[in-house]
Amino acid sequence: MKISLHLQDWELTTPFRISGHEWLTTPTLAVQVEHEGCYGRGEAQGVFYLDETAESLFEQAEAVLPDIRRGITREELQQLLPAGGARNAIDCALWDLECKRAGKTIWELTGIRPKPVTTVFTIGLEPEPEDMAARAAAAADAPVLKIKLNDDRPYERLAAIRAARPDAQLVVDANQGWNFDLLQEVLPRCAGLDLEMIEQPLPRGADAELEGFASPITLAADESCLDCSELDTAATRYSMINIKLDKTGGLTEALKLAHAARAKGCKLMVGNMVGTSLGMAPAFVIAQLCDFVDIDGPLLLKHDHLEGLRYHKGRVDGLTPRLWG
Repeated sequence: MKISLHLQDWELTTPFRISGHEWLTTPTLAVQVEHEGCYGRGEAQGVFYLDETAESLFEQAEAVLPDIRRGITREELQQLLPAGGARNAIDCALWDLECKRAGKTIWELTGIRPKPVTTVFTIGLEPEPEDMAARAAAAADAPVLKIKLNDDRPYERLAAIRAARPDAQLVVDANQGWNFDLLQEVLPRCAGLDLEMIEQPLPRGADAELEGFASPITLAADESCLDCSELDTAATRYSMINIKLDKTGGLTEALKLAHAARAKGCKLMVGNMVGTSLGMAPAFVIAQLCDFVDIDGPLLLKHDHLEGLRYHKGRVDGLTPRLWG
């Protein structure tokens, strides 16, 4: 088996801000595997809060090139590399290669029936509530908005956005930016804003207070549930799990997590680390199993792959074998 690695830097249309971080580009590890004339591709951005970078992903993948060249299955890859961006890019490339070699689509291999999905459109953190409201109003075609917040006037920002978009479904992502006291303060104030859910309000490793807490709004685990190994604890604190392929280390583990979380009665969401349609393609597969979908990464980029997913008024479809799977 042949494999090539390279780094790409995809430019964003505007700076993307969340609690404590800002990006102007999305650095990406791109992987291509080849066997007997068939090619498979995968991409990953890595998990920034675990200190992964495109360069560290490259080094991690490079270290296992001899193993991959000898030929490796997706199951063997799970033991060769830990969960994270490097394994994600390789795992997704192996899925793509498997489809091409078998002459089957990803839907035939997974047994999942494809349908269009509705993705959120992300409103990044801006200096003032009015700035975020303006962004929300400008995204008039997006039926579901995901609002990035920190601990600076979260209610005021949400109220301004709700006033600007009374028609939209609103989901919130605090990106670990709150504490338990702030969560308890914000929840009752948000009762009239008709929020669908709040994602990761408390920091990873500092959310034990959520055990037994009866939240009036669905709470979702993102940073607090990386893969199947963390599901048991997360399910005692959250009623929704956000699955991201960079966290799980690929589609193989993501599918296992989705089924395991459903078995525990959890709702599901699929998310992204901001990337191209190639990075979103395997997440589109997971999206078929989810209650909420966040695969708007390509909408935040100046350029995308030519055979990219199709986005129209929040609807996503158009996954073809020319792109992936």
